Amino acid sequence: MSTKMVVRQPQPMMVSQESDEWSSGICDCTQDMPECCLAFWCCPCFACRTTKRYGQCLCLPLLDMFGGIPLPITMSMRVSMRHRYGIKGDMWHDCLYSCFCVPCSWCQMSREMKQRHIPIVLVNARPQ
Repeated sequence: MSTKMVVRQPQPMMVSQESDEWSSGICDCTQDMPECCLAFWCCPCFACRTTKRYGQCLCLPLLDMFGGIPLPITMSMRVSMRHRYGIKGDMWHDCLYSCFCVPCSWCQMSREMKQRHIPIVLVNARPQ
């Protein structure tokens, strides 16, 4: 019998059959006009709603109001979404879009979630 101790368990990884590119560009906000208008006129509300649909805390984007530039929550959501969906990209573009194209960035993330339709599955979750 081996006495090898496992220090780190393998983490679940989402494998997507979709493209490794964003399904729409950063300036394609007009593809969904109601969301575009909500993001433009009330970006904090839109960001909170998008974050909730993504499976994170509803009020998380409100922390961006205290963060300044770059907006840490917007940027971390973009990075998380790229990793979850296997989208190519880099921190430079995430930072750029999070600082100067905030409503467009949130619209792009919302469109991506609609396009991918990948549900969040909890592995080894036990009911309490």
